[in-house]
Amino acid sequence: MVMDLLGPSLEDQFNKCGRRFSLKTVLMIADQLLERVELMHSRHLIHRDIKPANFVTDGGRGNGNFVYCIDFGLSKRYRHPRTLQHIPQREGRSLTGTPRYASINNHLGVEQSRRDDLESIGYVLVYFLKGGLPWQGLKAKSATKKYKLIMEKKQSITIPALCQGCPSQFAEYLAYCRSLKFEAKPNIAYLRGMFRDLFRTQGYSNNNSSLDWDWNRIDSGSAGGERVSSAPDNGGMNGYADNMGGQVDAGYQRSSRNNVGSGRR
Repeated sequence: MVMDLLGPSLEDQFNKCGRRFSLKTVLMIADQLLERVELMHSRHLIHRDIKPANFVTDGGRGNGNFVYCIDFGLSKRYRHPRTLQHIPQREGRSLTGTPRYASINNHLGVEQSRRDDLESIGYVLVYFLKGGLPWQGLKAKSATKKYKLIMEKKQSITIPALCQGCPSQFAEYLAYCRSLKFEAKPNIAYLRGMFRDLFRTQGYSNNNSSLDWDWNRIDSGSAGGERVSSAPDNGGMNGYADNMGGQVDAGYQRSSRNNVGSGRR
């Protein structure tokens, strides 16, 4: 088997940047993650383990501005490819994926669907923007008890409190995801548009350059060794992500490892 050699994961890049990304980088990540998941869903699959370690950068193959989705060891077909019949909603399922980013319904044992991938993306984005999530670092005598504590924290904290300090669009995103019914098709165009509008109103520009990303600016020395500021750039959005052309199908890469039962934190 021949596989492309890709670059570091978003978790690796996050560590490089002092465990916090600028708002600009988070918005560009959001656009690409939503596009990757939308394509997967169009092919009748849900990922079920959305987390920073399962998205990798392109390792200098281009301008260093393309994010790939990897590791489909927990992926599952949510509808029949010909009849489009959706799987039934079941309860009493085991927690699947990484608890830190798992949806509340996943914790509750509800069968996952498209809405759960999107809720997990929301937690990833808040994690990147704030540097952590409120349920990190909880202590318990067993993994099962720890997962229960994580679930209880997710249920008890309000969305505004979780997203405190973030632009209001992040709370709006999570509220939308949690409102979705089990079989609902998420309006990803609406979600991407919301983040793109924020990108424009912040005055950010995207020149399809590697220096648009925090980690590449640090490598180049333009960040001065400090976390890249989220202060706006001059100029408009310049059609961010429209310049990716026909690369969307290339945004997926098979992983050589099977992630079942791994990465739980």
